[in-house]
Order: sequence, then C-alpha cells, then structure tokens
Amino acid sequence: MLHLAQVKQNPTSGEMALQLLARQQSEYLWDVIDSEVILCNLSLSFGDGALVLVELGDNQQVVKVETAQNWVIRLVETYLTNEVMNSEWVEKEQEKVEQWRQEITAKSLDLTRRQLELETQKEHIQELEVNLKEEKEALEIRWQKLKELETNMINDEETDN
Repeated sequence: MLHLAQVKQNPTSGEMALQLLARQQSEYLWDVIDSEVILCNLSLSFGDGALVLVELGDNQQVVKVETAQNWVIRLVETYLTNEVMNSEWVEKEQEKVEQWRQEITAKSLDLTRRQLELETQKEHIQELEVNLKEEKEALEIRWQKLKELETNMINDEETDN
C-alpha cells in the first residue's frame, strides 16, 4: 500500500526511519494517519525531513521508496493552479456540493419518515399486546367461572344421588 512519509534520521544511531503521514485508499483518496514511525531496511539517499512515497508490503515492510517531489508537483498542477481554480471550476464544485446536500436532505427525510412509520408500528403493536393481555385475563376469568360452575354442577349431582 502506498504511503506518504517523511524521512527521519535517528540523531544518536544514524539509522533512517520513515514517519508515515498519509495512506492511499484509492487513486484520488488519501487518509491522513496518526504519525507512525517504521524502520527502513533499504538504504536511503534522502536527507532528513525529505518527503517520500513509500510502498509497504505485508507486515509493514518497506518495499520501495521514491521521492514525492513529482507527486507533489502533479497535485499542485492538477488542483492548485490558476488554470484549475477558476470561477468555472468553483461553480462546478458548488453544484456538486449542492447536489450532495440535496441528496443528503432527501435521505434524511426518508429516514425520518421510516422512523415515524416504525414508531407508529411499535405503538400499534404495544396496543395489540395490551388488548391481547386484557383478552387473556378476561378468558382466564371466564375459564375460572366455567370451572367453578362445573365443580358446582358435579357437587350438585353428587348431593342429588
């Protein structure tokens, strides 16, 4: 995985290490990461403080190190020059932001609607539970009365015989 790093030299031992600054997620997406320093097992010809692109393999082992100069220049040319950051570009970006805002608003409204539906269903289910409990209690009372009637009828038949 590709990382942006800064070369760090240990002042006492002279060993070179790399302080990882960002990690590439996809072609145009990078994550800034908490500073993590890894030892470099390759000999580096970069000075202390130099920015480099680092390819890491399994177990965070350094596979390849190259200067980040050309990469940074491409970033500047692509995103930070007057030719790119003109009023047309700004308008397009504003349109994108507005479209995203509208999409998020629509999704938020849909989620709110769904939440209200779920709450309504929950209340309905709770009402049904209360009704079922009341019906169960009423049936149990009727059952007890039937048992009592049956017991009384049996006792009456026995006294008649």
